[in-house]
Amino acid sequence: MLWVKSFHLIFMVTWFAGLFYLPRLFVYHTMSDDRISLDRFKIMERKLFYGIMTPGAILTIIFGAWLWMGYGLGGNWLKVKLILILVLIIYHVYLGKLMLDFKNEKNSHGHVFYRWLNEFPVILIIPIILLAVIKPWS
Repeated sequence: MLWVKSFHLIFMVTWFAGLFYLPRLFVYHTMSDDRISLDRFKIMERKLFYGIMTPGAILTIIFGAWLWMGYGLGGNWLKVKLILILVLIIYHVYLGKLMLDFKNEKNSHGHVFYRWLNEFPVILIIPIILLAVIKPWS
């Protein structure tokens, strides 16, 4: 099971790298006004979302479920962690929606919005890791 846990962590880091970087790309995209930059950001955002973030999310969830089944983990800490992960998945989907807005040139937010949005994964990763390591309310 240590291999499964290792892959779970590797893909979690991959997923979070994308969750941190995509809103940062949105900041730069919003601040750009020349066609070459706008087109370049659309390509970067698409490749990050579909090539790194989404596979990372799917594999994180698969290996996490495998750990859950293998260890038979339970307790209230896990319920709270799963709720936070559900929020993270909703955030991921929301970023995908925003990416499509940029693709279709329908972005309605400024760079300050994306700077704040960029901080949201930090709010989630801290309790998720603490719950997984400390396992309170077991």
